[in-house]
Amino acid sequence: MPRSVEWRDGKVILIDQTRLPAQELYLTLTQPAEVAEAITRMSVRGAPAIGVVAAMGVALAVDPTAHLSTARSSVEAACDLLASTRPTAVNLFWAIRRMRRMAGSDYPDAAALREALVDEALAISREQEEADRAIGHNGAALLPEGCRVITHCNAGGLATVEYGTALGVIRAAHEMGKIENVFVDETRPLLQGARLTAWELQKSGIPLTLICDNMAGHFMSRGEIDAAVVGADRIAANGDTANKIGTYPLAVLAQRHGVAFYVAAPLSTFDLGLPDGSGIPIEERDPGEICVCGCGGTELTPAGVQARNPAFDITPAELITAIITEAGVLGPPSAPTIRQMVEAAR
Repeated sequence: MPRSVEWRDGKVILIDQTRLPAQELYLTLTQPAEVAEAITRMSVRGAPAIGVVAAMGVALAVDPTAHLSTARSSVEAACDLLASTRPTAVNLFWAIRRMRRMAGSDYPDAAALREALVDEALAISREQEEADRAIGHNGAALLPEGCRVITHCNAGGLATVEYGTALGVIRAAHEMGKIENVFVDETRPLLQGARLTAWELQKSGIPLTLICDNMAGHFMSRGEIDAAVVGADRIAANGDTANKIGTYPLAVLAQRHGVAFYVAAPLSTFDLGLPDGSGIPIEERDPGEICVCGCGGTELTPAGVQARNPAFDITPAELITAIITEAGVLGPPSAPTIRQMVEAAR
C-alpha cells in the first residue's frame, strides 16, 4: 500500500482520496490553510490520518526565518484553523494538543521551534504506524479460520498512514491465512467502501465482495458473515463509539444475528472527557452530497428536495463485542476497563 500522507522536503504529500479509485493523484501542501482545506473537503479522511496531517499542518505554519514570537503566533493561528475543520474525529484535537504543548517549550529561535514541531509530527505518524500493526496483530487473533468478515466505510491505510485499523485487523488475519472473504459496504453517500476500501483490498490481494449498505442483514441472516470489524472516530469513556453513518444499524444487525462486532481504534481515539456517546458532536455535511451519485455526478433527486446528511452515528457500547487497541483488547468494553487501559498507556 502507498502511504496516505508523509512529510517530504518540508512539504506534506498526500493522496487525494476524492479522486480514487479512478486516479492515484498526490497533493503537495505547503501552508496550514491548504491542509485545512484538504481535511474539510475530505482529500484526506479517517480519524488517525486527520490527526497526522493536522500535526504536519501545524509544523508548516512556522517560517524558520521569522521572529520567535511571530512563529508562535502562527502556530496558534494554525492550531485554531485546523481545529475548526471537522468536529467529530477526536484524533484531530489530540494531535493539535500535542503540537501546542511542544510549541510551548523554550526555543532559541523560530528555526528550532520548526524543527521540534516537525519531529513531533513525524513521531505522531510513526506512533500511528506502530499502533496499526499492534491493532492488526491483536485483532487477527479474534477472527476464526476461514473468516467471512464485513467492514463499513474505510479504516485502512488511507484512513491512517499505511496499514490501517479495521483493515489492519483484516490484513493481519489475511497474512495468517484466516480470511475467506471481506464483505465491503458501499458506504453512502460518498462511497468510501466502494471507492477506497475495495481499492485497498484489491491492491493487497485480499478477496472481497462489494455490497450495498442495505444488504448486510440479508447476508447475516443466511449465515454468510462471521464477524464485523469497523474503525472509530471517537470513543467515549463508556465505550460508545462514533463511526461513519451506517455503523450503528450494522451493529444492531450483528447483535440480532449473533455476529461478533469489533471496533478497531488506537488509544488516541478515546475521549475520556465524555462519559457516554451523547456528548460526541456529530458533523452534518452538505445535504447535496446525498442528492448526487458518489462524490459528484448524476443527480439522484428532484430539484429542491430537502435532505439531512449526518456524517457519523453512535454505536452504544452494549452492541460492541470488543474494542481492539494497540494495548490490547477491551471486551466487552466498560468505563473502568477503558480508563485503566488508556491511563496506563499514558
